[in-house]
Amino acid sequence: MKDQMKVLGDERRELLLQLLKESEKPLTGSELAARTNVSRQVIVSDITLLKVRKEPIIATSQGYIYLRPVSQTPVFERTVACFHPPERTEDELNLLVDLGVTVKDVKIEHPVYGDLTASIMVSNRTEVQRFMRKIHETKAAFLSELTAGIHLHTISARSEQTLIEAESALKQANFLVSS
Repeated sequence: MKDQMKVLGDERRELLLQLLKESEKPLTGSELAARTNVSRQVIVSDITLLKVRKEPIIATSQGYIYLRPVSQTPVFERTVACFHPPERTEDELNLLVDLGVTVKDVKIEHPVYGDLTASIMVSNRTEVQRFMRKIHETKAAFLSELTAGIHLHTISARSEQTLIEAESALKQANFLVSS
């Protein structure tokens, strides 16, 4: 790698945009760093600069994603309030993705910082496994641990009926906070 030339400044950021736009899966900072022969920290800085330019890039637990324009197929979305201990997180996520739902994020209301939101972006069991593996490998805490298990998810699906079924399944599995 050291024999390769570094891709510099604006040229590197344009290459990052191209790689993200063409990718069907999230790309990690390490992957992007290897492709441009710079450090992961340089990639983090570049992504920040691209976001300042209003490029629709989000950081997820699986890597960076370039948000594509919304397709003609309508996507329905809602927020659900959930409650469970950390060891039930994988069950909750698998229940949702098995129904055809994408879990976009997790939100909590922190007593000091206010609303905190973290991107999850899982749509299938492979992505759930990758997310859980990353949590365990890094020994990171779930946001819901800061609120005794209470949290919100933004979920999306191709139909309103799928969201209704997801909410019903959450309730049946005792994940849904009763109103």
